[in-house]
Amino acid sequence: MFVDHAAVYVEDLERGACFYEQYFGGVRGERYENPRTGFSSYFITFDGGNTRLEVMHNDAIARPVDRGARGYAHVAFNVGSRERVDELTAQLVADGYEKISGPRVTGDGYYESCILDAEGNTVEITG
Repeated sequence: MFVDHAAVYVEDLERGACFYEQYFGGVRGERYENPRTGFSSYFITFDGGNTRLEVMHNDAIARPVDRGARGYAHVAFNVGSRERVDELTAQLVADGYEKISGPRVTGDGYYESCILDAEGNTVEITG
């Protein structure tokens, strides 16, 4: 058994998909649309297809991000090294994304930083 994919709702589907392509090397699949429901999505694949993130939009869903809410809290990407965590975090901050923590060593031994993606969702970068 394995986790097939995680999913995140975004307000701007194109901007959301571009973020994960540009900064995490994702490859976007074909756009899916259901005009009856107002739903659209892209599957973004990472690591040769072993990991996928579904970036979704629905006109009927308008919910602000509440980092204190219950439910799934973040998506984490392992970029391979502490140096790469530092580099990517600096690049994201320089590009105008908000850093909410790190880079740092956490109590459970991870080296990580957390930033907010284009829609305010938390993305953890580990190495």
